[in-house]
Amino acid sequence: MAYTDVLATEAAPDAGGAALAGRRRAARSWWALLAPSLLLMAAFFALPLAFVVWLTGTDGDGLLGNVGWYLGDPVQRAVLVRTFTTAGLVTATCAVVGYGYAYLMVTASARARMVLTIIVLMPFWTSLMVRTFAWVILLQDNGLINSLLDGLGLGRVALIRTTGGVVVGMAQILLPMMVMPIYSAMLRIDRGLLSASATLGARPAVTFARVWLPLSLPGVAAGSLLVFISSLGFYVTPALLGSPDSSLVSQQIYAQVSGLLAWGRGGVMGLSLLVVTGVLLSLAFAVAASFRAGRLRGSR
Repeated sequence: MAYTDVLATEAAPDAGGAALAGRRRAARSWWALLAPSLLLMAAFFALPLAFVVWLTGTDGDGLLGNVGWYLGDPVQRAVLVRTFTTAGLVTATCAVVGYGYAYLMVTASARARMVLTIIVLMPFWTSLMVRTFAWVILLQDNGLINSLLDGLGLGRVALIRTTGGVVVGMAQILLPMMVMPIYSAMLRIDRGLLSASATLGARPAVTFARVWLPLSLPGVAAGSLLVFISSLGFYVTPALLGSPDSSLVSQQIYAQVSGLLAWGRGGVMGLSLLVVTGVLLSLAFAVAASFRAGRLRGSR
């Protein structure tokens, strides 16, 4: 064996050991960087969640009793259905309004786009209570909207203490969560595809339906998921704009925990929303993964 081969053979284990040590150091550095976030998650999410689970299993009739009460009570089932229905209406409203607004942002000039971005982000800079009370003033029976309707000869309609009023108030608050993902997806659309579609003789409506809309759907899906999940846990807006007949799960949780001190029943309600959120996220990830896999197979 040549002298150089002997040196290479002896150096190979050293090189492998150095690479392994480097990987171990990199892993330790990653864990060191993640440690603060993991501690915060454990302190402010995992421990409170474990406490809620413990209360659900020990308070009242125990876990099975609390779950049986929740699933067997027709009032609670109606509230649960109403919560999902309201969340769906809010999501649909935000999708319709947000899609048009995001399209306007994409097609506007740079200065107009900056103004539109500031307008859509303004709700994040205003207190939730202030915005909700503003809607109380606008939607009340003698409010501005009803006064305008009465002045136009259309008559006054019930806007506050209704599901419609709750949907309007929640949609206005959650609209930025729909606009920004759609806007981000639209910015990534290659305008050359639109020109190619027009060159091939497609009408603008066909180009929108066959090119623009499918490419912007990932943004719509992401925004819809954010808005729907956020709608499930809303409390202040439904409490102020709605009525007992249009109460949601969050209000029922408050009534059970604060009014009746039934921590186990309130915990079951909260855990049901958490389970639904986890299922929705899992389905969204599965659909996104299958969509990416389909695109990869189509590009081959």
